[in-house]
Amino acid sequence: MAGTKTDIDTIKEKLRQVGFRGDIDDSATSLDFYSHDASLFEVRPQLIVAPKTSKDLEELVGVVAANKAVMPHLSLTARSGGTDMSGGAINESIIVDFTKYFNKIEKVTTTQAQVQPGVYYRDFEKETLKKHALMPTYPASRDLCTIGGMVNNNSGGEKSLEYGKTIDFVTELRVVFADGIERTVKPLNRPELARKMAQKDFEGKVYRDLLQLIEANYDKIKKAKPNVSKNSTGYNLWDVWDRETGTFDLTKLILGAQGTLGFTTDVHFRLVPHREHSGLLVIFLKDLDRLGELINVVLSHKPATFESFDDATLLLSIKFMPYFLKMLGVKAFLKLVIGLIPDAFQLLHGIPKLVLMVEFNGESADEVRSKIKALHKDLGARRAYYEINGVEETDTEMKSEKFWIMRRQSFNLLRHKVHDKHTAPFIDDLIVNPPYLVDFLPRLRRIIHKYKLFATVAGHMGDGNFHIIPLMKLEDPKERAKLLPAMKEVNELVLKYKGSLSGEHNDGLIRGPWLKEMYGPSMLKIFKEAKHIMDPDDIFNPHKKADADWDYSFSHIRDHF
Repeated sequence: MAGTKTDIDTIKEKLRQVGFRGDIDDSATSLDFYSHDASLFEVRPQLIVAPKTSKDLEELVGVVAANKAVMPHLSLTARSGGTDMSGGAINESIIVDFTKYFNKIEKVTTTQAQVQPGVYYRDFEKETLKKHALMPTYPASRDLCTIGGMVNNNSGGEKSLEYGKTIDFVTELRVVFADGIERTVKPLNRPELARKMAQKDFEGKVYRDLLQLIEANYDKIKKAKPNVSKNSTGYNLWDVWDRETGTFDLTKLILGAQGTLGFTTDVHFRLVPHREHSGLLVIFLKDLDRLGELINVVLSHKPATFESFDDATLLLSIKFMPYFLKMLGVKAFLKLVIGLIPDAFQLLHGIPKLVLMVEFNGESADEVRSKIKALHKDLGARRAYYEINGVEETDTEMKSEKFWIMRRQSFNLLRHKVHDKHTAPFIDDLIVNPPYLVDFLPRLRRIIHKYKLFATVAGHMGDGNFHIIPLMKLEDPKERAKLLPAMKEVNELVLKYKGSLSGEHNDGLIRGPWLKEMYGPSMLKIFKEAKHIMDPDDIFNPHKKADADWDYSFSHIRDHF
């Protein structure tokens, strides 16, 4: 339950008293804007703040902590790009916007970078490419998302098949803890850990209590780690403490914690070389019945990237082609249109059910072409068997850009251009290991058809990570009534095939309530204990992750758009 206006006025005054120099805003326009992210939820905050410095953040956390006992509704939710699809960036109390002032790219070399959380990835990538380097775990929303969102969601994307997730590239963080003090968080060896635990402050207690929690449940925690290539559910406790190496790495817990454990203020990344040579084999599928088997054939060729989008996305891209003119500019738009002319002849043979994009990298253009042709040849021998009605080789990044534009912009098209229905991302990020897909995908399709969901399907085929975005009229009670039973059936199917309910998009309001089903009650209790250790007064981003509750979440589903 939200607090009163008097409470918020009190907090505003206390912030001014302690010297908070950032922006404070409770205008109706701002509160309306920040009541939504990219999810299907609406939660109206009471105050928006934009801290200018880490000192501002420390003062903000200090004021909230000091008043939490008398104003129990008080809480803080970090927000940057607002592209979160799980409802993780909305809150009834105070939203903390990092994009206005925490937006500095502090250092970029050929192998490392230091950057603040409010920096947009698109701007960060421009600087890394100048050094012929890349932070490769960007999501499809690469043009809209920020570094803070990538870290707090443990993002992955089209390059995850080769490189993994954001958690694999963060080497150090600066974090404001629940006691209102900013600290460095990085991997510690045994002597360093001992010194931390010997501290007589909140940080020392955090390290002592977390180590005790993990040690007491070591085997259970290690066993609980989902056996999939990427996961954004729960807390990454299984990666924090390694008995064999003696390494304690608190960054692993904060990565993907969705801002529920503290405020990230600064991020150090490891970078990889940007490969100049890449090419794409595009496969047009008439039928999806043997998709699972086809995926396994493609994976045997070890591609760098394996993506897809469906016929609904393709048709939307064609229908709303003027959208790309506005987004790309005249010159790039003309290149896109000219590049699509050969595909227009392909479409005369029928609209493919699915477009598969298989990317290969190499040290030279010849190496890339060789890899593409090898897969093309293998598929040629199976073309009738897999109902392939077309294959296109694009042996340079420029030639393949038209397909990447459609794939990366699919969700934006759905959100902004389909006006009679609305995106309902509630089964949008499931992941199942590719060997299971032969059986899993037909069962998934039957559930989608059972509930008569018009849904676009895109995803990371190489990981078995699918983004299913239904378009629904959520203001219609009959449509809203489908959410819980459809989600239940899909989630049970995912868990039956030993998958994860989220490979990239995190728990938030939508999947947090399902952590008990995924991990069991004892593991959920451990997650809650870890949250309490880091955030004993429940200051940071309530109702998400281990503290999520379906009744609360369902009560905040939008009924108007």
